Amino acid sequence: MNKELVVLVDHEDRQLGTMEKIEAHSKALLHRAFSIFIINKNRELLLQRRALNKYHSPGLWSNTCCSHQRDGESTLDAGSRRLMEEMGMKVPLNELFTFIYKASFDNGLTEHELDHVLIGFSEKNPKINPEEVASFKWLSLEEINKDLVENPKIYTVWFSIIFDRFYKYIQNQKTI
Repeated sequence: MNKELVVLVDHEDRQLGTMEKIEAHSKALLHRAFSIFIINKNRELLLQRRALNKYHSPGLWSNTCCSHQRDGESTLDAGSRRLMEEMGMKVPLNELFTFIYKASFDNGLTEHELDHVLIGFSEKNPKINPEEVASFKWLSLEEINKDLVENPKIYTVWFSIIFDRFYKYIQNQKTI
């Protein structure tokens, strides 16, 4: 089995090298990542509940898909690849914005990511990969915004951070 590598970057998203994913998370090193938000015509976001066998945040709700770009892989190609692997969906994606965040977990790992936030639009339900995703649901952006305040412990730490930025971004857009 090949070890999964992440792309280490500086604050300007310039590549510094690669490192095995678990080592980068153990050392809290800044690396490139992406987060996908799939929206339908009713302004509902496709959420996934992480598989129970995940090494961190198992069984928690999160955005449609998150992962890491491979060395030499564009963000949009990485997003399309991972969206198919996790959710069984092929959806055109566009990049909205990037930002850096850092979140620590009880198991000693830390996500320190320069995150590329991607959006896509679809009316279809996913065909989830049970190794990656336990279940899914569609919720309105307003319902999610409210539920994150009322029930924060059922969501991944990074989703709470990313959704706040995503929601503010979407509220400022004329069309979606």
